[in-house]
Amino acid sequence: MSKKIAWVTDSTAYITKELADHPDVYVLPLNITFGNDTYEDGVDLTTELLYKRINEEKEVPKTSQPSIGKFAELYEKLKKDYDHAIAVHISGKLSGTIDSSNQGKTMAEFDVEVVDSKCMSYAITTLIEKGMALAAEGKDYKDIAETLREEASNSENYILLGNLEQFYKGGRMSGTQYLLGNILQIKPVIRINTQTGEFELFERVRSEKKAVKRLLELLRNSYAENEITQVEIMHGNVINKANDLRDKIKEEFPSINIVVGEISSTIAAHAGEGTVALIWHKESKK
Repeated sequence: MSKKIAWVTDSTAYITKELADHPDVYVLPLNITFGNDTYEDGVDLTTELLYKRINEEKEVPKTSQPSIGKFAELYEKLKKDYDHAIAVHISGKLSGTIDSSNQGKTMAEFDVEVVDSKCMSYAITTLIEKGMALAAEGKDYKDIAETLREEASNSENYILLGNLEQFYKGGRMSGTQYLLGNILQIKPVIRINTQTGEFELFERVRSEKKAVKRLLELLRNSYAENEITQVEIMHGNVINKANDLRDKIKEEFPSINIVVGEISSTIAAHAGEGTVALIWHKESKK
């Protein structure tokens, strides 16, 4: 009989309705601070309120990981009902969330396999869903965690930033890159390198139209070499742009399932309103 596994993640993940309703899934929110006000992502701060405050106050909020104490408290609670937990988190190079999770499990003396997604958003969701499928097959939790660590590098993500200045002020872009983008009106395509888990400037494109065309080309190239059954379009309050991209993908790749969703407040605090990201997971061709 398989032992009961709790699934833990953070609020940078895209939480589908299935995960939100799942009794074994637990999400710890990151914190977002405006001046003296601190909010919990997805709990007492919606993306709507976040954009409103940024636009009105012209202030870039700060973000921080859940505290060690919050993780310890959660793991203390979970160890009463579960044998183990698998925690899948935002890249350790982008946040200290993994460190808090690891220290929290030590404090609680609970058996948790902590997995670095090397990414964020739907890439985390995909790993959790894969892990659950393996658990349903009766796989051991340690083997599941190891598989997820290997699978993390099979995610591809390309991001068109909504606000270059916000990304720069949040410390995610060098001054040179920011100046080049502003002076030349370049639309940078950035990504999280899933080998290193760090943001990198992937390409400079002259316009948003050309940037979208480039995203489709990147998907086309990846599709030719890999098995891709689903793509995810994450956006920052620009559903029309996300739907336009969805329609273009559906026209060229009718067999691919397409998920459209909003980025979390923590991601929006850095990427900005207007952001569009395209994410997919590669499998080997059968």
